[in-house]
Amino acid sequence: MNDLSQQKIDASCRVPLLALFGGAALWLVVGLALSIIASLTFHAPQMFACCSLLTYGHAQAAANDAILYGFCIPAALGVMLWIFARLSQAELVLPLVPVVAAHIWHVGVLVGIVAILIGDSTGFAWLEFPRSSSVLLFAAFLLIAVSAVATFGQRKERELYPSHWFLLAALLWFPWIYSTANLLIASGHPVRGVTQAVIGWWFADNLVFVWLALVGLGVAFYFLPKLAGKPLQSNHFALFAFWTLILFGTWCGIPQGAPVPAWLPALSTVASSLLIVPLIAIAVIVVKTVCGADVHCKGGPFCYIKFGSAAFLLSGLMLIASACPHFSRIVQFTWFGPAQEQLQILGFFAIIICGAVYELLPRIMDFELPFPKFVRFQHWCFMLGIVLLAGSLAIGGIEQGLKNYDLATTLPFLRASTTGLLFLLLGSLLFAANIFVMTLKWKLALIKSVIAAVTAPLEVSEVKP
Repeated sequence: MNDLSQQKIDASCRVPLLALFGGAALWLVVGLALSIIASLTFHAPQMFACCSLLTYGHAQAAANDAILYGFCIPAALGVMLWIFARLSQAELVLPLVPVVAAHIWHVGVLVGIVAILIGDSTGFAWLEFPRSSSVLLFAAFLLIAVSAVATFGQRKERELYPSHWFLLAALLWFPWIYSTANLLIASGHPVRGVTQAVIGWWFADNLVFVWLALVGLGVAFYFLPKLAGKPLQSNHFALFAFWTLILFGTWCGIPQGAPVPAWLPALSTVASSLLIVPLIAIAVIVVKTVCGADVHCKGGPFCYIKFGSAAFLLSGLMLIASACPHFSRIVQFTWFGPAQEQLQILGFFAIIICGAVYELLPRIMDFELPFPKFVRFQHWCFMLGIVLLAGSLAIGGIEQGLKNYDLATTLPFLRASTTGLLFLLLGSLLFAANIFVMTLKWKLALIKSVIAAVTAPLEVSEVKP
């Protein structure tokens, strides 16, 4: 594929990706700010006592959904559109559809966040948005998926790359789990009894672990060989990891102490234990691809994706450990579970997506980042923030479980986690600054070109007698 074709492909993705990335960067800042507010309630409970909108139950739920639905999913969809166009060697099909869908998605997130803050939440973890918001998100996702699948159908080569398997599965996975969970537990006529809790656990696991893993690994398997300058090692391991991740990851997430028939937690434990198989395959792929690469890691996109891949492996090991009966008795009602979720969302997924955005954004805009030094600074902020956030919560959760769930023992660890959130917020502000300034520069250049075209004198051709 020649440079002119690549420029046309990148230009076709420009407006849809800016619409998706701009809103995603804003929601990441909002989500981390709300997380800090929720965390501060443990240090100074009286700080927000007079504001019911910012109690822990409201602020933490709004923060989680702002990060997951506001940042992770739209940013991932933007990266997916670009990867499909590049792998298909074709321009983005129906480029106006993702632009409209991006605005619908961000409006849906806004409606959902406001509803959570005022107390109109469904009460189910990671599914707190009311029906009005869920309908908007579902419709927007389908519109973007139509553009992605249509672009995939225009591909020049029939051979599928490993990134295709993971990203196509993700396009099908989200509508399935999101519509099923909403219809069964968040609709006007939900199922009753313990089935609600089982479906809630199933949805949370499939969204936070499986869907994020499909997209994050698909993006990593595309960029790692590009940045390392060597082929992905190996396609057979990638296919094996893909099927085993889907097969075993779907059955996890039911706690050991859940008041359900005993076979459900037992099945979840077995499936969680078998996750070690895809984790080993993914580790082999990443290590073989990264080792020997003639690339200097100086805080650029390559470092982002390497760190994110390592965080995914650690997150998977924490999930396996939390499913073990003896260890689960210690940590099942502690901060260890939130530590694993934050490592999966922020340590693995968010940092891989940020690295991908930094790599592709100069290509689609056809000029360099306005603040290139922010890329390296954000990398260090994110790494330090993740270590403080997830590490302190994990250690604090184990300490809390060993001391009979004494909350007083966790206060030093909560202070460290709040500091980690501050570093993450600083990194997200740097990320948003690059995106917004880049978008502003492009809009100003576009306005200048339009004004120049309008004010240019008309050429009058001479008429020969």
